Amino acid sequence: MFEPFSRADQRRWGQVYLRGLLLDGRRKSVEPMAARLGEDGNRQALANFITTSPWDAAHVRARLAWRMQ
Repeated sequence: MFEPFSRADQRRWGQVYLRGLLLDGRRKSVEPMAARLGEDGNRQALANFITTSPWDAAHVRARLAWRMQ
C-alpha cells in the first residue's frame, strides 16, 4: 500500500495512520489514535506525518480501491 513512499518513516507512519482510522474508537484525531495504537510516545511523529509530510492522499485512496476490488 505505502511502497511508493520514498522514505521508510513515511511508510511506517502511513501504516500506523491507516490502522488508527480503521480501528474502533469515536475520536480519530492524532492523540486518541496514537494511544489506542500504543504509539503514544510518538504522537508527535504521527502528527508530523499527517500535517507536514508530503504524500498524495489521492494516490493512497486509489491503491486502497484497487486492493478492495
